[in-house]
Amino acid sequence: MKNDVISTSLVLLAMMGSASAETPAERWIHPRCKPLECTKNGPFMQSDDGPLTVVDANVLRTSSDGGKTWSEPGEPICSGMNLGHIGHVGQPLRTRDGALVILYLDFDGYNFSWDNEKGEPKPECKLELWAIRSLDGGKTWIDKQQLLPGYNADFMGFIQTSKGALVATVEHLEPALRRWVAYSFYSEDDGKTWVRSNMIDLGGHGHHDGATEPMVVELKDGRLMMLIRTTLDRFWKAYSEDGGRHWRVLQPSNIDASSAPGWLARLASGRLALVWNRLNPEGGERPKRNGGQAADHLVSWYREELSIAFSEDEGETWTTPVVVAREPGGQLSYPYLLERTPGELWVFTRYTYHTGGKPAPPLAVSLQEADFITKPEK
Repeated sequence: MKNDVISTSLVLLAMMGSASAETPAERWIHPRCKPLECTKNGPFMQSDDGPLTVVDANVLRTSSDGGKTWSEPGEPICSGMNLGHIGHVGQPLRTRDGALVILYLDFDGYNFSWDNEKGEPKPECKLELWAIRSLDGGKTWIDKQQLLPGYNADFMGFIQTSKGALVATVEHLEPALRRWVAYSFYSEDDGKTWVRSNMIDLGGHGHHDGATEPMVVELKDGRLMMLIRTTLDRFWKAYSEDGGRHWRVLQPSNIDASSAPGWLARLASGRLALVWNRLNPEGGERPKRNGGQAADHLVSWYREELSIAFSEDEGETWTTPVVVAREPGGQLSYPYLLERTPGELWVFTRYTYHTGGKPAPPLAVSLQEADFITKPEK
């Protein structure tokens, strides 16, 4: 494996199989999207009065002009943190009481090592999950602690519930099972202490198989809902009735999806918004590929289109997906969505490639929620 995080799907670049000498096809962006001048691609924390804050690798920077320019970097937060890394290797959150809390993967000592003969991670496989927080706006940092040892990877669910609890949803490579499982961590004291939930296991075998990269949102009835990346042609969903302590309901969703993560968010309108890579191209079908060491069955790795849909009934049904952008022969994946102002959505990608795995500029566009509301899909 290359020196990169496992869930960022390095093997997929080879699976795409295009010759590196090919000229990349032109990217298509929906005409109702507007390009952003923001020079970072998140994740962001934003203040009520407008400024954005980003963890740029391992320092805080702020912008008062919509991300066009940024303040000089502050002091490093801690060794091993690198939120500027490709993918979603950490998530920051500013609590309602003003604490800054960051969950991150610690790249000090990082080592991905998979035994192809045995089909399992080697004992030295390591990328630990840690947490740290600040009570003075990022001047000093305290309560640094390890949440999960072993090997963990990209995660995109981190919220504060209506009751004030912090809930993060993460993935973990379980050596004994030889696949990924999901957990949540919750804190009732603004990130000072954390408690781990029960394991969510979907079965499977391989270094990209199982329950991966879960998203989370609080529903209007107080339950929490996860949407979980799988290799099973759709997101699966899990529900918690006790704030993320336990997940007792696990079932397939009606959202078709490639083996790629999405981003789920509650909007000011009350709707849920989801951006993700669908199972197949719009109006077509893409053959599945052998999973090899990634999964023990045929899998869709399709990532050329990024789509958006909305739900007005708490994730039971969704509007007909609309393609936001296409990267023919490449990929627009690992999305991030920020509601900049009510109804104004900023959409970014953090894994972006031309044909043949050539790095491409990230997608960075704004769109109006109202322009992309369609009829519910039947």
